[in-house]
Amino acid sequence: MSSAGPVVDALPTVLSGALALSALLTLAVGYRVIRGPTTPDRVVALDVIGTNVVAIALVFAVLRATDSGGNGGIFVDVSLVLAIIGFISTVTVARYVTEGDIIE
Repeated sequence: MSSAGPVVDALPTVLSGALALSALLTLAVGYRVIRGPTTPDRVVALDVIGTNVVAIALVFAVLRATDSGGNGGIFVDVSLVLAIIGFISTVTVARYVTEGDIIE
């Protein structure tokens, strides 16, 4: 063990487990995107996938920053862009589903 303590030593293991769990959940939600049964179910499933991808990017950034002093800053930027795109696309699809038109 290093002098940082057991919590810091366990952090890469916990982050790797969080990455694996998020990836498995994203694959599981992919089933709902394919099978439906309704369009709102598919929209919510795509939103969950987008959120999970943002979480994966952020966890990977933290993991990269803790491993040998690396820099994970680019993944934070990527996650912010993905979150903005995900929000805009969810609002657009929801408006299309409810009103049948995106631009008035």
